[in-house]
Amino acid sequence: MSITAFEGQYEGEAAVWLKAGRYEAAILPGIGGNLICFRDTENGYRFLHEPGAAEMEAFKASPGIHGIPVLFPPNRYEDGEFPWNGQTYKFPVNEAATGNHLHGFLHTAAWEVEEFGSGKSESFVTVAIKVDENHPSYQYLPFKYTVKLRYTLGEATGLSQQLLVHNDGGELMPCLLAFHTAINAPFAPDSSPQDYRVKATIGERWELSERMLPTGTFQELTADEIALRDEGVNPFFAPMDNHYTAVPQNGRNRMELTDSKSGVTLVYDVGTSYKQWMIWNNGATEGFFCPEPQINLVNAPKVDLPADEIGLFGLKPGEFWEETSRLYVK
Repeated sequence: MSITAFEGQYEGEAAVWLKAGRYEAAILPGIGGNLICFRDTENGYRFLHEPGAAEMEAFKASPGIHGIPVLFPPNRYEDGEFPWNGQTYKFPVNEAATGNHLHGFLHTAAWEVEEFGSGKSESFVTVAIKVDENHPSYQYLPFKYTVKLRYTLGEATGLSQQLLVHNDGGELMPCLLAFHTAINAPFAPDSSPQDYRVKATIGERWELSERMLPTGTFQELTADEIALRDEGVNPFFAPMDNHYTAVPQNGRNRMELTDSKSGVTLVYDVGTSYKQWMIWNNGATEGFFCPEPQINLVNAPKVDLPADEIGLFGLKPGEFWEETSRLYVK
């Protein structure tokens, strides 16, 4: 079994490739530290929504719907305002339709490769981004911090992700984060979107305003959303840009996507620190959808609910926060 890690290219962009038996994956350090592909080369499965050659320029301009983009801080902030610890920081309004700031600063930033390599059963890569007064995003969110991502690939264990955030500065900093993970449906070359069923550990659906901001109340789940929570439903049953609480089942917080034709299930186990889910399916357009694990409620700093309930927390100077996730097949 071949197990290796090496520097190479992905559609003309610098990448680090991981290989372990039938699996391969690639990360783009210069474009947001985005894990851009995860494949089973023996079966022809492509689990993540990848940009092709013709899509690369659009992807680089807005790298939000391919691979696993890192959102920090994630999702929408009303009028670009981010109140925190007695100060209000102003983010650029980059979503004209809602007048909000969307998705933070790390998914478009350049990350650095710290190390890559391989062992007897797994290959790995670690990328990091260090934000201080010299980083362009510091003008909007003036905190000093380091974020590290480590991906490990093994034929027996799939693709694991370790995320580590460290407060390098001298004051309490916000720690709000999500992944805009884009999953192919179908991921198998001989299957159709109608062969797929998805389950996710959703709880209640937050009511969203016309500006896609939570009102602080919940809405009743539809029959299809109950099926999403319980036995599974087609990912494109209706247009979804929905925000849910996360309620672990059997001790796990995860999404499961089953290809009924091949009998294969892709599991996305995201860890219980992610208290919210965003689920977006591009207006029910068949091909891919995004189950997005999120620490915090959308617009959390401006929502008058208990901080623990909405995932609004900070790191003291010198503190770490970490969580692990895993994509694997069963």
